[in-house]
Order: sequence, then structure tokens, then C-alpha cells
Amino acid sequence: MKLNLRQIEVFRAIMLSGSISGASKLLYVSQPAVSRLISYTEQRLGLMLFQRIKGRLYPTPEARRLFEEVSAVYQSVQRVNEVAENLAENRIGQLRIASSPNIGQSLMPRAVAIFCERYPEVRIVLHTLIPSAMLQGLLTQQVELGVTYMPVAHPSLDIRPLYKNPIVAVLPLNHRLAGRKEVKVHDLIDEPFVGYSSDIPFGQLVQQIFGAEEHQPVPRVEVQQAHVACAMVQAGVGVALVDEVTIKGPIWSKVVAIPVAPAVNAPINVFNLQLEPLSRLAQEFVTVLESLGT
Repeated sequence: MKLNLRQIEVFRAIMLSGSISGASKLLYVSQPAVSRLISYTEQRLGLMLFQRIKGRLYPTPEARRLFEEVSAVYQSVQRVNEVAENLAENRIGQLRIASSPNIGQSLMPRAVAIFCERYPEVRIVLHTLIPSAMLQGLLTQQVELGVTYMPVAHPSLDIRPLYKNPIVAVLPLNHRLAGRKEVKVHDLIDEPFVGYSSDIPFGQLVQQIFGAEEHQPVPRVEVQQAHVACAMVQAGVGVALVDEVTIKGPIWSKVVAIPVAPAVNAPINVFNLQLEPLSRLAQEFVTVLESLGT
């Protein structure tokens, strides 16, 4: 290299200040040091950069052309510094998140609203996915965070617990069990029941709650998501078991949520790729989620 960064810096300082003394003040170095370095730079380049007339420096046409390029370099460096500062302050960027559909209607809108208020220039992309699709999205880095109930972890994922998320019985307001402080799951066996598909984790959890096959209720309606089950209860179709986060989402009218005995949880966790450090934006979003503890 004929020019190093220090030589470029000294050349620029002289061009900006118009003198050796001015450059020395800009750079906080002695005038002889500036003179020696600019003379060495001219030797290296084989160019006269400044003419010395009556004790003053005048840039040559070659110096003016070189200064155009140096100015462009400094603008790029300044842009890099601005981007670094914006990243440090979480002022720019994009965050890609996935959540289960019921959490996407309950917890996530609250978390996203708080996050967007704090970081208005950050773009959020939220995917609502079933756990198997979310797992694939995390492993292929299509999303950075996953927020869901996923009982079987993957060895490539880190898990951060968020909420215990108790299971509750959702009943119509006029139901015979609506006035109780808690409901035993076997009280629901003979009720018109809104159940879940057995191939989703929440459906498997509900089956475990009822235990042996002879104790399993026969669903009048089978759904895929807890918020759909709430809507069915609200419409008068039957009763359902739902997680607490879902029932605290949209305002469900004409229903009541009662704790289940014995207590069972559907813990909500945050998942991310184990060997991929979280971005600052992702870390901030997790902090917001943690602040919304139910």
C-alpha cells in the first residue's frame, strides 16, 4: 500500500485546515510530525500534493482529486459509525419471531406494542406457526425467536422459561359448574366437550390430564387452537380446557375461567438456536416478554 490510514488522515487534515499548523491542532500532534509525514507521503506517491508559496501551502490539482476520494472514504466510515451506533441503541433493524396462533392473539400483541413504542424504527415480522413448523423455522434461521408451548425440546435449541401458564376450564356463564372455585377434570367428562386434535402438543396434554382412555371425554367438536376453543364455548357449543395466557387475551364474553384441580401447567418458553447468539433486538424482546408475566 502506498497510503496508510494515518497518511490519509494527515492529508485530509491539511486539506481541511489549509495549513500544517491547522492540521497539527486537528490531530493533536506537533507541526514537525505533520510536515515529515506529508513529505513522506508525497515521496511514496511520487506526487506533489502541496506547493509551498510564501510560507503557505496550496493543494495541487492532483491533491484536490485525491481529496474527493478521501472525502468519500470518510463519509463511508462515518456511515459505518452511525450504523454501529444505531445498532447499539436498537434504533434500526428487523426482528423475525414465531409464536403459536393462540399466543399470537393474546400475549404477542401486548409484547409487540410495548417493543414498538420503545423502538419505533425496528420492523417486526411475526409468524404464527404450529410447533413443528416453528421448530423448522428456528433450525433454518428463518426466525430468531419462537414463543410457544412445546413440551419436547430439540437438542439444537436453547429454552428460556417464560410463564407457568396454568390450564383452566372455560365454561358458559350459566353453566352448573360456573360458580365453583376450582373444577376437577372428571367433572367435565360427561359435558359437551370442545377437544383438540391428538397430533398437536396441547391436544396431547389435554389427553394426559384426563388420564386413562375410559376417562377421556368424547369431543363434540375438535379444534386445533385454544383461542378457537374459547370461541366455541362463547358461542355455547360446550366446555373446554384452555391455557391461562389464551383466556387472558381477547375479551371473551359470556364465559368464565376456573382453575383445574389438580393443577396442570402448559409452560410457555422462548426458543432460539443454541449456537447462534441472540441479537440485541431479540434480547430486548425477551425482556419485554418477561415483564408481561401473567
